[in-house]
This record gives sequence, structure tokens and C-alpha cells, in this order.
Amino acid sequence: MRKWIGATAAMGMLALGGLAGPAAQAAEPSAPKVIRVGATQAMDSMNPFLAVRLVSSSIHRWMYGYLAVPDSKTLQPSPDLAESWTTSPDGLTWTFKIRSAKWSDGQPITAADAAWTFNKMITDDGAKTANGPAVENFASVTANGQDLTVKLKTPQASMLDNPVPIMPKHAWEKVGDIARYEANEYPAVTSGPYIAVEHKKDQYVKLKANPDYWRGAPKIDELQVIFYDNPAAAIVGLKKGDIDLIGRLAPPDFEALKGDENIVQWNTEGRRATYLQVNHGATTSDNKPIGDGHPALKDPKVRQALHYAIDKQKLVDQVQNGLAKPADGSIVPPMYKDFFWQAEGEKKVSFDVAKANKILDDAGYKKGADGIRTMPDGSRKLQFRFSIHTDAPIEEKLAEYLTGWFKELGITLTTKRLDSSKFTEETGTTALFDIAISGWSVNPDPEEVLATHLCSRRPTASGEGGGTESFYCDPQYEALYQQQLKELDRPKRADIIKKMEERLYTDAPVIALYYPNNLEGYRKDRIAKVTSIPEDKGMLYGGSGYWPFYTLEAVSKDGAAAEDDGSNTGVIVGIVAGVLILIGAGYFLTRRRKTVADDRE
Repeated sequence: MRKWIGATAAMGMLALGGLAGPAAQAAEPSAPKVIRVGATQAMDSMNPFLAVRLVSSSIHRWMYGYLAVPDSKTLQPSPDLAESWTTSPDGLTWTFKIRSAKWSDGQPITAADAAWTFNKMITDDGAKTANGPAVENFASVTANGQDLTVKLKTPQASMLDNPVPIMPKHAWEKVGDIARYEANEYPAVTSGPYIAVEHKKDQYVKLKANPDYWRGAPKIDELQVIFYDNPAAAIVGLKKGDIDLIGRLAPPDFEALKGDENIVQWNTEGRRATYLQVNHGATTSDNKPIGDGHPALKDPKVRQALHYAIDKQKLVDQVQNGLAKPADGSIVPPMYKDFFWQAEGEKKVSFDVAKANKILDDAGYKKGADGIRTMPDGSRKLQFRFSIHTDAPIEEKLAEYLTGWFKELGITLTTKRLDSSKFTEETGTTALFDIAISGWSVNPDPEEVLATHLCSRRPTASGEGGGTESFYCDPQYEALYQQQLKELDRPKRADIIKKMEERLYTDAPVIALYYPNNLEGYRKDRIAKVTSIPEDKGMLYGGSGYWPFYTLEAVSKDGAAAEDDGSNTGVIVGIVAGVLILIGAGYFLTRRRKTVADDRE
């Protein structure tokens, strides 16, 4: 057994390029301050034009500058690479003054970098992979010195929440096929707080502090992000001290941290909503029927009955261990107070099985001798599939409750377990589902998550494009979306957005279940200070900005600035721990990325 463990550890070390040499092991007078972050998800690409996973978006926020970023206190847009901006009276022309700063290789940052980034996305389909919708409304982008001018096709209220990182033209214009470029040349040329200096696929990313960052260098020297294949391994890593911080924990993993005097449990409001995606009659972008959804789900009364049959408080208590809030309204979580909408009075759908049964009775869905309802014409029984991800205990538990509640309505629910790629394909492209688990991480401006329910987000007949979250296409919803897009008065725009959320709530192409808390943990014997975003009871790893990782401060045993040899030792230990747990579970080095709904930005 000892030989086997030793061989496994050696494999982990070899995977990282070998053991640290004598020079790396030697004590240094002023060793670097290093913080290691655990993630149960790996980078899908170091290329920001291609990367869509949450961990990728987070790391890119630490590396690159944007036109504007969420303010650390209010989450409203604040200056970043654009130090100021003006808008024409008609809202169609935006002029940004790019600040005088340097790329990490010493080259000056100019408006030409931003213009190249946006124009590349406008003209190159490969560059649209991650954030294509962000430039759909751009008519033209030009640069003159430090002035960037963006002309829009129609006014766009979310202009300052543009999610596109500005890339260095001089380093990226040499790239041939952007869709195939892995961006694995190091050190990367960046403008944010950190510079990527090393990346091992599915293992780790190593970042060094950027001494030329315009706000000033971070207070630590190095930030390592270590990828684990499952939360259990990451929790072991945090307890052992192989990593210093982990975020986006499921309730059982979060509660496993209780009682450790060296670990701070971080429990705040989150920026996600968990909901059911209902196949209400999916169509392609040219309005052709697609998939094999049950025809009864086309009836809004059936969808409404399903909604009344769900005890959301029980799901919070039993599935989320009380670490969530029932979603009685919008898919935008309550942490975004300006845009959050909640149903009140008669509009609120409360748990009421009797009412759900009456809705179905009145709509003509009669129960047979076996207790299962049929379509009004008797053609088909109400037997639905519930698509969830494999190896997702919380989703399995959710399925058990829904199956029981729907049975009381005379509806059979069968759980269908899919791996991540098949799940994404069936629920986002081919529509081979009835009901599916879903969810989204919402940014301070909710436009992107709202846009996933637009007609234009449906896939083409050949299965290309899309990005839909529901196959929804509703004229009323579309009109409201266009109204909010043009409304530059924030309170008025918020009112329109709330009407969009109400429309989703009443028509129910999705049924919001709960808003999971943001659950994280970090070692107080390694991290002296970290500032959340927003700063008042906000998020750390899961936040929508770079602020927490820019403000990180490390400690050592004597309370002074922590020192670390900067070698790969901690990375190796973290990976080997993950490997051992996976082997015990019977996986043996299988790198099966889960890419569940929670993985999406």
C-alpha cells in the first residue's frame, strides 16, 4: 500500500514537471507571499475569447482590465481602464477616455487595444464564443489616441457592464485562428492585478502579482488556483492546509468545515438562482418545432399547476440544509436589490397541492384508474422526464421531492441522469427533455441572464449558435427587453426589468426554486485580510469582480506577512490528495469535469 501511495504521489509530481530542484527548496531571505485557492472546476481555456466557465471568468478578471468594473461597495459601474466616459444625447455614441497605464510587458495601454478587442469580436466568429452578445449592438468601434468611440445601433443601458476583457493588440493581433488558440504562452501580457505565469490543464494556474498594475501591486506575490475533481478532495485540502480558500460550496461540504478553529466559514447572500427549465414547446430560431418535449407542458395551466405543487421552503430546508432562500419571484437573486422582483398577494404562487389538482381538473386532464392523468383528448399520459446531472447528490435529492409532489397531482416524474456534455446538448440545443434542473450566476446588471430567454438565443435548425436557457420566445417579453435596453434612467429601467421577471414567473418557461447562499471557507492562519464584494457582507471567490483577490493579505505563524517558497509543493499536495480520494471512489485519474449548471457565469 505504501509503494502504491508513493507511486501515486510521484505521478502527481511528474504531472507538474518533476520535483522542485535544490534552488527552489533553499531558504531565501525574503520568500514570496503565496495564497492558494481551491476550485472544483478547471479552466476551459486561458483564451478569454473562448472561456465560458465561472472559474475562467474569475481568473481572467484578475488578469485583465475592462472598460468599467463593479464598484466594491455599490456594485454599480465604476472606472477601470476607462477612467471616464461621455454619452451623446441620443445614447448612440459613447466616448471612453482610456487611462494612461502599462501592459505587464511595459507597452502602453491605448484605445487601440480596446478597439482591436471589440472589432475582433465583431468580425471573427471564433472570437464571439464567450461574449459575442456583448458586441451585437455595436455599429462601429474606433480609436484616436486614448479616446475610444463606440457607436451603437440602438441605445444600450447596460453599456458600462460590458463583460469583455480588453486584450493587448500588440500581443494578440499575431494570432491566426482565434478559435483554436489556447493562449498558453507565459508570462501572459495583462493589465490587471495578476499575470498568469504557468498553467497545467485540469491541475492549476499560477499567477504573479503585476508590479505595474495601475492601482498598485497586490499585497501578495503569488496566487495559485488549484483544481480539484470533487468537493470532498477540496475540503480535505483546506483542512490540511494544502489550499487557503475555497468557494461555491454545497451545503454538506460547507457544514463539514464546522469545528475547525483555523477555518472561517463565509455564509452570505449569493448571486445565483436555481430553477426548473420546462420544455414548453421548443422551437429553433426560424420557429420550427424541435425536440421531444411532452405536449402537455405547452399548456401554461399545466406549468402553473406544477409550480403550485412545489414546497420551496421544504426544498430550502431539506435539499439546501436551510442555506438558501425560497424563490417567490424573479430569477435575479435578492442581493441585487435594484432589480429584484418578488411576487406578492394574488400573484404569488404558494405551495397548494389542492389548488394544483383543481387547475388540472378544470383544464380537462383527467385521472385514469391508475391515478395518472391523461391529455384532455386521452392521447397521452402525463409522464414527464426530469433531467439532472450525474454525480450530483443535491439534484438527486431534489428529484425525490418533486417526484413525490407531482405524484399527488397524478403526474409521473422519471429522473434522467446525464453527463455534462449530454445535458448541455439536450437542454440547450436538441430539446430532448421535459423538465430539467438549471441555474445561472447573475451579474450586477442582469441583462445577460434575461437575454438567455430571448427568441434570438434559440439554436438554428442545424444546432448552431443559441445560448438559450429556456427556448423561450414571447412577444411581450421581447418588447420589454427592448424597452429596458433603451432606458438610461436606472430606476425606470429597473421597473421594466421587473416586468420581464414577472412575465417569466407567470408564463413559467422556468420555475425559480430558491436562491442558494454563497458558501465559502478560508484559513485564518494563512489569510490575514480579504475584502468581499460588495464590501458589506459580500462574496469572495464567487463575486463578480477582482476586488477580493486584489485585497488579499497573507499571514505567517508569527502574525507577520506570510512567506512561502513559491514552489509547486502545495500544488502537488493538493492534486495528490484529490487523486487519492478519486481512486478510493473508483475513478482513478478520470478527469470528468462536471460542468453543471452552477459552472456557468
